[in-house]
Amino acid sequence: MKVHTSIDSFRNVDRPVVTTGTFDGVHRGHRVILERLVQLARKEDGESVLFTFHPHPRMVLFPSDHGVQLLNTQKEKAHLLEAAGIDHLLVVPFSRAFSRMKAEEYVRDVLVDGLRIHAMVIGYDHRFGRNREGDIALLRSAGKHYGFKVEEIPAQEIDHVKVSSTKVRQALEQGDVDVAQAYLGYPYALEGVVVRGEMIGRTLGYPTANINLMDTLKLVPANGVYAVDVQWKDGTFGGMLNIGTRPTIRNGANERTIEVHVFDMDADLYGETLTVRFHDRIRDEHRFGDQHALREQLSKDAERARKLLKRAKR
Repeated sequence: MKVHTSIDSFRNVDRPVVTTGTFDGVHRGHRVILERLVQLARKEDGESVLFTFHPHPRMVLFPSDHGVQLLNTQKEKAHLLEAAGIDHLLVVPFSRAFSRMKAEEYVRDVLVDGLRIHAMVIGYDHRFGRNREGDIALLRSAGKHYGFKVEEIPAQEIDHVKVSSTKVRQALEQGDVDVAQAYLGYPYALEGVVVRGEMIGRTLGYPTANINLMDTLKLVPANGVYAVDVQWKDGTFGGMLNIGTRPTIRNGANERTIEVHVFDMDADLYGETLTVRFHDRIRDEHRFGDQHALREQLSKDAERARKLLKRAKR
């Protein structure tokens, strides 16, 4: 897959077959559209193109109160789109000026003159242009005028999977990573760099790697203990991960941390990049009476995590 960062750099693409949107999560609903996009591009002897924007439009339109929490980093999204068979990913800067374009101007100046589209694949409820005035009817009319094809994904073909990025976020905010995985079609993941912590886990017999996220806009699931796998360099290891404020140790501190204990590993991970993938939620985060009680619970958590991960591999 070739990645383009401006419309000006989008050149020498044969018969572009385009879809557009944020596609955050690249979930099962999105993949209905992507599969049709790839199929049509092959049928038309063209090349499939996903046209999207960065940063997220809400960050530009509401900079002080955007509330954006993303399911994918740009790197993760690109990987998922490439796996879906997309030929070209076009990521252009979103601006206020772009948001004020009339729908007709967007079609003429961006899709036709800029991308020179051959065909467009779009979901039944897609809206575009200033005040979201553009719709499928306008696209069909413009297609006849400018000579490009328009294919709509019917409501029933998208809705039958009953998935949206909002539903995925809600599941993760509740700690339901199993439901999130069912919606996404893959385990939700966080990527970050290991930083030095207080090393208290080591005294409990469960040393942890404190993870500092690569992208601060990435949505972090609800506080709790999770069974995860950990990808480091060329290896994958089982582990258990805690998200929260460590109430037994921190005694009321509100700083939220992400810490993972990696099973069967004895390596210095400081400064290393880890990717953790969520498979199951073990329990809520609790405050225990003392560190002895916490140690006993961690032993139970580790046993439970190993069983869950073994089941996940079947």
